[in-house]
Amino acid sequence: MHVILFDIDGTLIRTGGAGVKAFARASELVFGIPGGTDHLNFHGRTDTSLIREYLEFHGLDVSPENRERFLEAYLFLLAEQLNVHAGETCPGVASFLQACRALSPTPMVGLLTGNVRLGAELKLRAHGLWEEFSIGGFGDDDEDRNIIAAIAHRRAEQALGSSIPGDQVLVIGDTERDVACARAIGARCLAVATGGIAETDLARSGPDWLVSSLEQVHPEDLRSGDARRRRSAHKTVSQGFLV
Repeated sequence: MHVILFDIDGTLIRTGGAGVKAFARASELVFGIPGGTDHLNFHGRTDTSLIREYLEFHGLDVSPENRERFLEAYLFLLAEQLNVHAGETCPGVASFLQACRALSPTPMVGLLTGNVRLGAELKLRAHGLWEEFSIGGFGDDDEDRNIIAAIAHRRAEQALGSSIPGDQVLVIGDTERDVACARAIGARCLAVATGGIAETDLARSGPDWLVSSLEQVHPEDLRSGDARRRRSAHKTVSQGFLV
């Protein structure tokens, strides 16, 4: 396990809807459309794909200028929301990251998120977590989460100066889209049910491991690439593993 890539929202932190509120307020302030983001499904999405869908839904020109206007307003309003209420770190995150640092050899720890880079930084700095991550793939790299996964993988290889097989990469996330993007790069996946999606739904997406929170698992338990350590995703959780 040379690289661990974390999703942010629902996996590392819960912001209490700061991003959703900032999107809604940006719609009202920039384009004069109250409730203009009510139709959007934010789970596992990229910021850039959400902006494009918003513009298309309202018959607005999907131009670089409109995208930039929306994004600038969103980031300003996100910072404002986080100053009012930053939310909370998900259970087990601090101890899991500490355990990652204690592994020998120590894996590279990065991000794989639909947030644009500045949005990711704002959210994680509000919880003192930004400095934990050395590389990442972000929503402003591409709209497609699977392509973002490939970009994060490539950046990890560049940082380490060597090729990294997909099965030596672990993706940790809380939605079916996190599992899908792990599969897109041949990585293993730990799904955590801390983001509001039911464990049964996550299990159907086929992660290698599924836990209710990071409190239930130690990174050492996930290091082995031996297929015998993998567990069927339809079985029940016990001691952090699917057994």
